[in-house]
Amino acid sequence: MGEELVAFFKALADANRLKIVGLLAQQPYSVEQLATLLHLRSSTVSHHLSKLAEVGLVNARAEGYYSVYYLEEQALLHIRKQLSQQDLAFVIRDVDLGAYDRKVAEDYSLPDGCLKAIPSQLKKLEAVLRYIVQAFDPEKKYSEKQVNGILARYHEDTATLRRELVGKGLMQRASDGSAYWRTKAV
Repeated sequence: MGEELVAFFKALADANRLKIVGLLAQQPYSVEQLATLLHLRSSTVSHHLSKLAEVGLVNARAEGYYSVYYLEEQALLHIRKQLSQQDLAFVIRDVDLGAYDRKVAEDYSLPDGCLKAIPSQLKKLEAVLRYIVQAFDPEKKYSEKQVNGILARYHEDTATLRRELVGKGLMQRASDGSAYWRTKAV
């Protein structure tokens, strides 16, 4: 499925092909008509039409001595259905989504795993927090003392780390402060 999307977008990654699709969306045209409208040679238009036909966007029918090309609207509907979020997630299946967090955590960490500093830049702070929260079991509740003990492995300012973890929604805190737990959102 990913290859089909790549081929589709490659076929449309040319200004003249986009113009051809736009024209064919209005009405069918022959190669000669398209060439005249776009100020291109007929052989160039034929080449573009063959690329669009390969991905199923255009088709031809015989009308007298000419082949008339028309837009295959079903192909557009098919691609539109494939562009749901679920299908787009398939396209990035081999991307390491944790690479940025690991790099930032590595950049901010000493060899023993302690943080050199708590990042002030929001995106880097969030990456470090996502890294740190991995030390907490999602199935377990922790007292503030236990949370501070785990956070002290990373930085002496446990209050800031604890507050940021809760503030960013990576951990939750009981209203009376008696318990903390890792959220499922991580």
